[in-house]
Amino acid sequence: MWVQVLESVKSARVLITGGAGFIGSHLADELMLRRSKVTVLDNLSNGSIKNIEKWLENPNFTFMRRDLLDAHSLEMALEGSEIVFHLAANAEVRTGTTQPKIHYKQNIQTTFNLLEAMRKAGDIEVVVFTSSSTVYGEPTRMPTPENYAPLRPISVYGSSKLSCEALITGYANTYGFKAIIYRLANVIGPRSTHGVVYDFVQKLERDCTQLEVLGDGTQKKSYLFIDDCITAIDAGLKNTEDRVEIFNIGSDDQIDVKTIANAVIEEMGLENVTLRFAEDVDGGRGWVGDVKSMLLDISRLRSKDWRPRYNSEQSVRLTVREILRGL
Repeated sequence: MWVQVLESVKSARVLITGGAGFIGSHLADELMLRRSKVTVLDNLSNGSIKNIEKWLENPNFTFMRRDLLDAHSLEMALEGSEIVFHLAANAEVRTGTTQPKIHYKQNIQTTFNLLEAMRKAGDIEVVVFTSSSTVYGEPTRMPTPENYAPLRPISVYGSSKLSCEALITGYANTYGFKAIIYRLANVIGPRSTHGVVYDFVQKLERDCTQLEVLGDGTQKKSYLFIDDCITAIDAGLKNTEDRVEIFNIGSDDQIDVKTIANAVIEEMGLENVTLRFAEDVDGGRGWVGDVKSMLLDISRLRSKDWRPRYNSEQSVRLTVREILRGL
């Protein structure tokens, strides 16, 4: 019954946790365009009502301003739902350096609460979870495939995502529902409110003569435009066979932070900007827990006829244009 999850999404009642956030709101857009019946649950701590306001009057759309830490809210949100897209999380990696409890509560505790509510409801068929490339830590193999081991995250955020994966896998196998886990590279685009590209634009808006770069600028990672992320999620829902499926989502290439900085400066039409590198973390990292190099093996999704339209630099430039358009 899980072979064509995508087809069932078109007619099912779908719940999106964190659906007013960056990726969640774009997913909600796509599902609404497919005439799905969508419920968004979001406490708006990171998301914005503006991201979903065009759907608020649509009879197929329901918005619930609730918190996943509230079990009663989850019971109401799950009522009638068949498929759950679990995107709610605190996605700021640096938070774990000073406030690790936030990642525990907003990532691990909320996931446990959701799974418990799903178990009690008893009629949820599928849960889709957005994990992170940070679960791999600093792998010795790149591009890094889904079956790479051992998984040794170097940040509290990465460990929280890996904990969520373990919980979801255990619950799926114990209670009989389907789980699809996506390990995301750096997803960027319109509506994003954090990350290196967003931060660079904000810094240059405040001072166009200089740009502070966290780390030594050699950090090299994969960046994916939001449209490609949504089509990748779409592709992963097709022809799934195992009870738990794991897919990497990312681009085919990498880009270093210094190149990102120069691309942002160019897209903003600025000249004579001085780059200031804050090399105060071991190995030139931007912060404690910052992975220096990341590139995911996306061949599993490629086997489902998916491929990103944009490379990392194109994604960065498109994102800068979208951010500037919204200022």
